[in-house]
Amino acid sequence: MLIGVPKEIKREEYRVALTPAGAEALAHAGHEVMVEAGAGLASGFTDDFYENAGAEIVQTADEVWERAEMIMKVKEPIEPEWPRMREGQLLFTYFHFAASEPLTRAVIESGAVALAYETVEMPNGELPLLTPMSEVAGRMAIQEGAKYLERHSGGAGVLLGGVPGVLPGKVLVLGGGIVGVNAAKMAAGLGARVSIMDISLSRLRYLSDVMPANVNLLYSTRYAVRKQLEDSDLVVGAVLIPGKKAPSLVRREDLSTMRPGSVIVDVAVDQGGCVETIRPTTHGDPIYTVDGVIHYAVANMPGGVPRTSTLALTNATLPYALTLAAHGWKASCTGDAALAKGLNIVHGEIVYEGVAEAFDLPSRDVSSVLA
Repeated sequence: MLIGVPKEIKREEYRVALTPAGAEALAHAGHEVMVEAGAGLASGFTDDFYENAGAEIVQTADEVWERAEMIMKVKEPIEPEWPRMREGQLLFTYFHFAASEPLTRAVIESGAVALAYETVEMPNGELPLLTPMSEVAGRMAIQEGAKYLERHSGGAGVLLGGVPGVLPGKVLVLGGGIVGVNAAKMAAGLGARVSIMDISLSRLRYLSDVMPANVNLLYSTRYAVRKQLEDSDLVVGAVLIPGKKAPSLVRREDLSTMRPGSVIVDVAVDQGGCVETIRPTTHGDPIYTVDGVIHYAVANMPGGVPRTSTLALTNATLPYALTLAAHGWKASCTGDAALAKGLNIVHGEIVYEGVAEAFDLPSRDVSSVLA
């Protein structure tokens, strides 16, 4: 198979979908790999790294899209890339369709096959291709939140770890999944007072056994969330429903009960966010303030640390890419139920229920597409 890796053109996205080691593995397996010139520079990989690994460097994105049977990306195709998608082409990347109806319709109209990293799901509910970026984003949420709590950044001037004689800051994490756990570990490591809220009692019981002593586990109700918001310095939105829009847990009226200069970091923003007042921001302009509360909502947080993120992502995606390249998407998904859940749109038809529900569009069962 001919695999194409275009340069990411979404604003301030510095990751690349394939490392030179990944290109070498694909080439060794008998596949052709095309990489757009400069695609890996921001992650620390120069073109000669890819050439030495057996990849072909091409000068334009148009050539990559025109020739490749499978496109590997990090972020969803943005509007300038939509005309480049074509019938039957396999697109293997993060899509987060439920957050964008225009993107959904563009992929439907293209006739391409959209296999989304974020909905590949193991039988135990694990999301193997979302996990590495969730780990990065969860850890970054505390790093960024701590920065914007500083007074010169507009925050309340709170040190999360406190000092002897002064209480540590309080961190509220909404969601006990991969993002939430990594955020809580980082905050706890700094010495903050941390609370994780979730609606799964089994998850809370598990976390009570593995989290540090300065992490409290709370069952999430609307009343409990409101109470916790009142004295939280940093709130991390970490709620995910695979393939669907995130639920709104923090409402506009709740902000008036929060301390001025407190910070919200909504990691779920690429799925619509779990804060009513959230909207996507960028690394260059990451924050805005509503009712005295700082909102941080960079939709590609891991893109801020592209070296780490690219390596972590491709460690997870490469085995699947090798399978797809060897057998094609249909045979690969037929033989792997987890990978089949990654199919979101196939030849103009939605095959993932959460995407159809988000925009009240018709869908088709994925098993009928694979039959």
